[in-house]
Amino acid sequence: MFKLIKTCALAACVAALAVPAMAQTKWNLPAAYPADNPHSVNLIAFAKDVADATGNKLQITVHPAASLFKAPEIKRAVATGQAQAGEVLISLHENEDPMFGIDVIPFLSTSYPAAKKLWLASKPAIEKKLASQGLMLLFAVPWGPQGIYAKKDLNTVEDMKGLKWRAYNVGTSRIAELVGAQPVTIQAAELPQALATGVVNAFMTSGSTGYDSKSWETMTHFYDTQAWIPKNVTFVNKAAFDALDKPTQDAILKAAAVAEERGWKLAEEKAKWYLEQLQANKMKVLPPPPALKSGLEKIGEQLTADWLKKSGADGEAVIAAYKK
Repeated sequence: MFKLIKTCALAACVAALAVPAMAQTKWNLPAAYPADNPHSVNLIAFAKDVADATGNKLQITVHPAASLFKAPEIKRAVATGQAQAGEVLISLHENEDPMFGIDVIPFLSTSYPAAKKLWLASKPAIEKKLASQGLMLLFAVPWGPQGIYAKKDLNTVEDMKGLKWRAYNVGTSRIAELVGAQPVTIQAAELPQALATGVVNAFMTSGSTGYDSKSWETMTHFYDTQAWIPKNVTFVNKAAFDALDKPTQDAILKAAAVAEERGWKLAEEKAKWYLEQLQANKMKVLPPPPALKSGLEKIGEQLTADWLKKSGADGEAVIAAYKK
């Protein structure tokens, strides 16, 4: 009997010792875009890379389509520990810090190489701001260049007057103000319903959001203005990251570097495809007429001046580094 108890005790000790090695950490990563959107696809690949690298020790569940938190709530949810990681369109938070809105200044960076250069110039300042909020930056991935969706010909900025214009950040609200349109705050997940019910009848976004929201069901024109290339930023709760062992932290950072590279490549490849899909669904995909383009460029100059006023010396330093 004693021998049996001794054997059982030994087995229990072995099992107890084995538990930490088998212990799993589970993280939630809320995101705002549909599961088949390239951003969500990239996040799911990132989560898989982390699981593979850690032998499933850290499992990250991606919650796309604003299913866990709405887009504007994600950053706060991660900062307060309601979720361990998250992805947001960083310009949603420009009101907190002008640096979060640098990538939506119209006509500041209109190509992927320029957008990458702008990201590298602004990254230290964005990292610093996120760190002050208890967040650690992992990676950033761009959208496609932004164009204007409308139900009519737009030949000049005056043609935008009175439109019910979807606004989702400071820049898009300010454009509405400057052209005399009516800004209506609508996040991407709510856009299909807003279009179907006529709450908005014009908006500025990428080919992918236009595709996700089946814009051709209500819109007829897409003007490829290439106004800016915004970015989604993925970050973690710093305390949650610090609680992990060093090999798991290293696995996250390595997977994040891979995700950033993959995300930029995917964005560029898909940008053209999305415009082809809009055309395939009978939308007119057009370059902006010269008068519309010059009017938008003037608005761009005004918004750059506005942004520099708000961001002060830090903003001037980032713009100077970008333009070097």
